[in-house]
Order: sequence, then C-alpha cells, then structure tokens
Amino acid sequence: MLPSLDASTLVLLLLAALAAGWVDAVVGGGGLVQLPVLLLTPGVSPVQALATNKLAGAMGTAVSALTYYRRVQPSLRTALPMAGVAALGAGLGALSATAVPPGVLQPVVLVALVVVGVYTAVRPALGETTRLRFSGHRHLLAAAGTGAVIGWYDGIAGPGTGAFLVFTLVGLLGYGFLEASATAKIVNLATNLGALLVFALHGSVLWWLGASMGVANLVGGYLGARTAVRGGSRLVRVVFLVVVAVLVARLGWDVLSG
Repeated sequence: MLPSLDASTLVLLLLAALAAGWVDAVVGGGGLVQLPVLLLTPGVSPVQALATNKLAGAMGTAVSALTYYRRVQPSLRTALPMAGVAALGAGLGALSATAVPPGVLQPVVLVALVVVGVYTAVRPALGETTRLRFSGHRHLLAAAGTGAVIGWYDGIAGPGTGAFLVFTLVGLLGYGFLEASATAKIVNLATNLGALLVFALHGSVLWWLGASMGVANLVGGYLGARTAVRGGSRLVRVVFLVVVAVLVARLGWDVLSG
C-alpha cells in the first residue's frame, strides 16, 4: 500500500531522486542521497524503501548506461559477464535483506570505504588512462568474482555500490575512471534489476512512488552522464573521492550512534 504523502514530502523525494541520478551517473553512490530520504518517509518500511529505491535507481541507471555506451563505448566483453553474475548476486542479496540484522554490515563497509578513499587519494595517477592488469580468463574471473560480491551487497543494502564498482574496475582491473564509470553503470543496472525482481515477487515495491522518483532519477542520470563524459577521468576521480568521503562520514556516524 502506498503511504499518504503530503506535497512537501513528495517534492523532497523527487529532488533527492534527481540529485541521486546525477551522482550515480558520474561515479555511483546515488543511494547515499535517495535511500535515506525513503527510509525517513512516514509509512514506508525499510524493505519497501530498499525495493522502491531499486525501481527508481534502475530507471536512472538505464538512461545513464545508454548515454555512456553511446559516448564512451565501454567493452561489453567485460561489462556483460560481470553484469550477469552481479545480477544473480543482487537477487541473493535481496533475498537476504530481511535476514541480516541492522548494523551488521556498516562497520565492514566503513573500513572498506576508508581503504578505497585513502588508496585513491595517495595515487593521483590512478585511473587516468586504461591499462588492463589481466587478460583472457583471468580478467573475466576477476570481473565476475568482484561483481558477484558487490552485487550481493547491492541487493542487501545498496549505498556505495557504484563507488565499489568503479574502484574495482580502476584499482583491480586497470580501467581509467571514465571507462570504469561507464562499465559500472551497465553492471549497476543489472544489480538493480536483479534485486528489483526479487522485491517485486515479494510485493515490496511501491510502484507509483518508485516510478515518479524514477523519472526524476533518469533526468539526473542523463545530465550526470553527459557531465562525466565532458569532464573526463579527472572529474570522475574528484567526484569519486567526494562521494567516498561523504559515505565514510555518513556510515561513521551510523556506527558511532549505534
């Protein structure tokens, strides 16, 4: 059932979705903006918030993925296998969403984000250009393995998924930030759809609200993808570090406040 929303709450949700679409398209992490607003919406349960966030996010990610593909043309030989495995991981994560006690994942994710942020900050040349570290089956195995783990996290929680995907593609596989962000959008679309399917089968999606936020999210996604393409890897790297810093601050506060 859709909760009764006043006009100011609906406007806030739509603005959050617009901003989330832009951030998510540039480097990932849009859930940092969108999901907390949904969680604070009266009448929306945590599972409904996760499910509705996936619907809105999938709409925005679809547009940004298409925009990136047309302008950057990331390698589908990496993106599609990684996306397929990540979608399965996301479905399993969504099935586990109600079984994992609140607060269990936050400390682990917080430590991981700190490592990601510090590693990226102290290596200014990281991700400027694409220099793949693996080839053939090793490349696909590394992409698929990390895609499965990050997909599972996206299904069970979500915020920071895009940032983890981008960092994996840059730090582990050797892509430049712009191509990594383009590839991450394809993978993130698959994880959103995988989790959304499971949530939909359980009747957890608030369809009207999710679709409304999705329209705002896709506008932000389109604008964000165009911004990233114009700014190149340097802009994506800067936004990446900002998003990671905000995620660390937010999760740090959650952990300290219990």
